[in-house]
Amino acid sequence: MQFKGTDTYVATDDLKMAVNAAATLQRPLLIKGEPGTGKTLLAEEVATGLGLPFFEWHVKSTTKAQQGLYEYDAVSRLRDSQLGGDRVHDIANYIVKGPLWHCFESDAQPVLLIDEIDKADIEFPNDLLRELDRMEFYVYETQTVVQARHRPIIVITSNNEKELPDAFLRRCFFHYINFPAKETMQQIVQVHFPGLKKELLREAMELFFELREVPGLKKKPSTSELLDWLKLLMAEDVDPATLRETTQHKMMPPLYGALLKNEQDVHLFERLMFIARRSKSN
Repeated sequence: MQFKGTDTYVATDDLKMAVNAAATLQRPLLIKGEPGTGKTLLAEEVATGLGLPFFEWHVKSTTKAQQGLYEYDAVSRLRDSQLGGDRVHDIANYIVKGPLWHCFESDAQPVLLIDEIDKADIEFPNDLLRELDRMEFYVYETQTVVQARHRPIIVITSNNEKELPDAFLRRCFFHYINFPAKETMQQIVQVHFPGLKKELLREAMELFFELREVPGLKKKPSTSELLDWLKLLMAEDVDPATLRETTQHKMMPPLYGALLKNEQDVHLFERLMFIARRSKSN
């Protein structure tokens, strides 16, 4: 099976090659890139494109590796023992399966997303090395081994909040999603808004990429923010001429709150626009 993208996800040749290489090597695909470049969506689209089951595990700062395997619900067992229930005698009734367990039980080869792995403790990736290598884990409470029926295609995303351990990196195929060029971005926009007027798209894209090039921005607007902005422009029926005038006269773009997400960037852009207008008038 070869991933070739989907009707709703524009994948570059490099990204498709990375997905297929990781699948061939049977190694996790580690994806990095700017927020909003489609890292999280990739795994679901791979599953859709290949017609495979999809499982996801969204990692938080408090997430432990054990939670991906299973958890023992001792509190429920204690409560049932106080109530005198029959199920209390079988400890298996209190084993709560995690995302990896569900993934390992899949009847067909699945796709597994481990999202934002860098949010968790630094030891989190290392705690999964054995399970991801051998595709099995041991359940101590029931003294059984859970083995994967099929080796999943694993997509792991990271936002570079923490450095990942070398031992973990050695086991992954790595790909960095570069921010889309204008041509690719136009394809992405057309997938989401096929009826968007060409003139509005042209003016919006020019303004968007000009904004991304502003030096000193704390957070550059991303693909997802561009899509939100275009949705608003269409909903408000903004005239493309308005965007053209915004660019020519160095003014804040309409509905800029969809693009700029903190006050420092708003103030910076306002100052730069003011300086540009003064220079132009002189």
